[in-house]
Amino acid sequence: MSHNDTIVAQATPPGRGGVGILRISGLKARDVAQAVLGKLPKPRYADYLPFKDADGATLDQGIALWFPGPNSFTGEDVLELQGHGGPVILDLLLKRILTIPGVRIARPGEFSERAFLNDKLDLAQAEAIADLIDASSEQAARSALNSLQGVFSARVNHLVEALTHLRIYVEAAIDFPDEEIDFLSDGKIEAQLNGVIADLDAVRAEARQGSLLREGMKVVIAGRPNAGKSSLLNALAGREAAIVTDIAGTTRDVLREHIHIDGMPLHIIDTAGLRDASDEVERIGIERAWQEIEQADRVLFMVDGTTTDAVDPADIWPDFIARLPKNLPITVVRNKADITGETLGICEVNGHSLVRLSARTGEGVDVLRHHLKQSMGFDTNMEGGFLARRRHLQALAEAAEHLEQGKAQLLGAWAGELLAEELRLAQQSLSEITGEFTSDDLLGRIFSSFCIGK
Repeated sequence: MSHNDTIVAQATPPGRGGVGILRISGLKARDVAQAVLGKLPKPRYADYLPFKDADGATLDQGIALWFPGPNSFTGEDVLELQGHGGPVILDLLLKRILTIPGVRIARPGEFSERAFLNDKLDLAQAEAIADLIDASSEQAARSALNSLQGVFSARVNHLVEALTHLRIYVEAAIDFPDEEIDFLSDGKIEAQLNGVIADLDAVRAEARQGSLLREGMKVVIAGRPNAGKSSLLNALAGREAAIVTDIAGTTRDVLREHIHIDGMPLHIIDTAGLRDASDEVERIGIERAWQEIEQADRVLFMVDGTTTDAVDPADIWPDFIARLPKNLPITVVRNKADITGETLGICEVNGHSLVRLSARTGEGVDVLRHHLKQSMGFDTNMEGGFLARRRHLQALAEAAEHLEQGKAQLLGAWAGELLAEELRLAQQSLSEITGEFTSDDLLGRIFSSFCIGK
């Protein structure tokens, strides 16, 4: 589809509401205004006008807002019609607008895409619009707004600018090899490079925090039947999300709860008790449990403390540990401390965290909450943060790798040309975040995930 087309879409959620908004952007927005309103409204003023059908009959009446380009969200002429939020009314008005030649329905995210293409937003800011809409906590919303206002982009642009200056310095050393001062070996380039690496490390730490705010952490509760998995789910969720009985195998399917720990999203998954089951329904539930375990960020290995004194997971259930994906972090949770009399708290056992608690009484659950937050490196005191996506983390990691490779070339062989190339590649990786160097395929995937009307 052409970006020269004029596009229209409903900017408010589908269904009934007090207000329904249609947004139009493009060269034909003026024609839409003349056809539907009978005039072009005064720029950036709210006009209360009737919305007319092709035969002059009034379809609705409401507020018309006219934003001539380039001083608009998309950088194009934009018209917003704010009428009543009834589906029938909005559908009639939309059909009326689509009768005007050159106007079509917008693709998901196409308004934001045009804002990006017209340099009204960079790519990180455009993505922040969707993240702000999808924010699941106050902290995530504030961080998304920071990204939309350019906080993340400013940090990235600062790094790109620093790399530009460093590249100039390195290129000068390459172009003027006969100068009395050896630019590559006098320590100045190394000092500047170390400064950029340190700044990049700081941005990566903030980006990891922002990614946690956006993506959350997937935690699977797994263990034998009747270990207290569903009780722990309820304790973490703060409500009776799962049925709890003394009958082994009560949970037959996967149960999911979404909670927040000091702003960090946590996706908790309760699974069927793991055992050799003859019942077909239970067997399917166990297979689904293993599927969830394989996709988890962390597994809470639930152990009934009344059945064993062992604390090392390999001693508790070696077959279970052997089947876990390699490098998957696990936390052993010894449950029923209210019965065993074990001391509540957390300790380390052979490289694994061990938490003693009572899911039934809730004692020790706060220790587990704090452990989950700490295990993901979530910092509740980090102010002025921004949201980050996985592609951002990948781009930052690639940039860091190129800088480390460049430093190795500098210190190992004083290879200025190779250092310059690594600096260029690092700069390109960073520029992918803001969209300065980005493939059309990636842009299509990003904007297609947006709401229609954004």
